[in-house]
Amino acid sequence: MANESPIVGKQAGIADRLPLQWLGVAPFLIFATLFLLLPTMKIVIGAFQTPDGGFTLQNIADLFTPSILSAYWISIKISFASAFLGCLIGFAMAAAVVLGGLPSGIRAPLLTFSGVASNFAGVPLAFAFLATLGPVGFVTVFLRTQIGIDLRSLGFNILSFWGLTITYLFFQIPLMILIITPAIDGLKREWKEAASILGATNGQYWRLVAFPILLPSLLGTMALLFANAFGAVATAIALTGSSLNIVPILLFAQIRGDVLGNPNLGYALAFGMIFVTGIANALYIWLRARSERWLK
Repeated sequence: MANESPIVGKQAGIADRLPLQWLGVAPFLIFATLFLLLPTMKIVIGAFQTPDGGFTLQNIADLFTPSILSAYWISIKISFASAFLGCLIGFAMAAAVVLGGLPSGIRAPLLTFSGVASNFAGVPLAFAFLATLGPVGFVTVFLRTQIGIDLRSLGFNILSFWGLTITYLFFQIPLMILIITPAIDGLKREWKEAASILGATNGQYWRLVAFPILLPSLLGTMALLFANAFGAVATAIALTGSSLNIVPILLFAQIRGDVLGNPNLGYALAFGMIFVTGIANALYIWLRARSERWLK
């Protein structure tokens, strides 16, 4: 033992320390396994099973019925509308704070609020918008009694396509601000100075230099916002109930245990949502990688 090789001893020491190094990430691995991987596997398996456990493709085939296709299409339109408006408004706000010459004290509160608001969803968010823009909401009543504008007569209804889209914007805009602000910070001052020396106007700089560099980040963030809205379940159910035919509400109706419900069709609906959001997230990761290469 006295002649043991130093290399062997060193390798043994590394092996002894390895479990302790993994101990720090063990809670994350356990959480991801219990609440992400195992439920996803249950959904994927259940989508191809009959109620008695046999294999079937009927659940997947049922996704192409007119009512379910319509629900997917409405969900896609709401997700796209909220993602597009969230990107547009969020980018304008982030650019105004980073490049617009606003007081530096505005940036920290805006980012702090964005961090909180981007995670504010579900029943509290639905209640907040019903209390504000619902049929007897504060803003609705104020506009009708004090200004003479009746939102209902103008066709606005919080329990509708645009009502749900506006509600989603509450967390879509802050999420856009959080993600796009570092990308805007990554625009080097030398690029604008070089463009100015070459005679480019501010508009030409944005059109020919800054915007092409930021485009992958913008498109990637839009894909992420789309996935974020498409997978929002609690807010849609709490706000619209059964008045809007979207996928999360159909999914809830299938798995909640009603006599007409079909849990395995619910698994297929959830599998379709995973497929759509998976494509959107893969697109986000790819575009973000391209953006980071530009901004390095």
